[in-house]
Amino acid sequence: MQPPTTSSATLLVAPSRREAVRRLVVASGPALAIYALSRTLVYVVLGVVAAVRHHPLGHYLTRWDSHWYIQIARHGYATAIPHGHGSVQVNLGFFPLMPVLIRFTHLVAGVSLPFAGQLVSFLAGATASVGVWWMVRDYYDHHVANRAVALLFFSPAAVVFSLVYSEGLIVTLATITLLALRRRRWVLAGLAAGLASACDPVASAIIVPCLVAAYGAWRSERDARAWWAPALAPSGVVLFFLYLWFHTGSPFSWYLAQRAGWQAGPMGTGILYALYRVLASGMSDLNSVMKTIALVATIGIIVIWRRLRPPVLWSAYAGAVLAFGVMSPIVGISPRLLVRGFPLFAIVAAGVSVARFRMIVALSAVALGVLTVASTTIAWTP
Repeated sequence: MQPPTTSSATLLVAPSRREAVRRLVVASGPALAIYALSRTLVYVVLGVVAAVRHHPLGHYLTRWDSHWYIQIARHGYATAIPHGHGSVQVNLGFFPLMPVLIRFTHLVAGVSLPFAGQLVSFLAGATASVGVWWMVRDYYDHHVANRAVALLFFSPAAVVFSLVYSEGLIVTLATITLLALRRRRWVLAGLAAGLASACDPVASAIIVPCLVAAYGAWRSERDARAWWAPALAPSGVVLFFLYLWFHTGSPFSWYLAQRAGWQAGPMGTGILYALYRVLASGMSDLNSVMKTIALVATIGIIVIWRRLRPPVLWSAYAGAVLAFGVMSPIVGISPRLLVRGFPLFAIVAAGVSVARFRMIVALSAVALGVLTVASTTIAWTP
């Protein structure tokens, strides 16, 4: 009996795929190197603070919102908002994808929940750096891509990529969505956007470019498949709210928890509040100072945007992210919000000279070091 013949095309499939993966990893090397340098800066700064204050390093990597994500991974969501006067905080105010991944990593790897959270955050930050690099490389060149990654991961609030926060997941999934939309991979774009919308309310901004891309494809080519992207994009937040309805009796539990514990006050006043605090307290209120600086930086980026005219999908996503900040009663335009609106950094990378880029990234790195130290106290809320 003769053995089955195998075509040369079949023999080449596996090697060609391995070669494609190898090339992808090699090409992504600069992004990963920049990410590693930025994390080294953050870990060294936090390590020095930890040594001086006689705390383990992990103590500073699991503060602020990290505590809530780890608590959800350990105990699940509360069933109600406790009654009380003033600010009442409960874990219903946080989205589920990060806790789910922490719990999964804990079960599979057999590590503690805090370490699982740190591992998820670190790896998500690494994939985010690669995603941003390829997204920018798709439109410009590798030099601009390198600059965009450096500006993002050395930005003042980039310490969040080392905390147990969801920014790494958001950036990763948003870049996958934007790349998939550009290639008309509508279902992939919708699924990635759906996962992003399960990370954080601001990440729901990714629905906007899905709508823009689908409308453009429908108008120009009558491509009905394009509507899969915006149809799937809100799936994460919709499923989460449906779960809350079943779990707590109200689909609005997240909103009510945020209003009770974090987002009190009239909607749309976050920017005005930060400006007022700077005028009233001067430099003593670091949170408001950084929000004011971020607002000024955003105005400068808008000037570059008007001159550069970047891809419309970038503008749609970044604009939607900024809209969330404008509508917030407390957040305003913060350095952390700009991280989630990461195409803003790509616009700067493409629109400034090399000399100005070097100056900006140097100042950003200094600010990153300062805010990393501040994040270990109550001076600055990351």
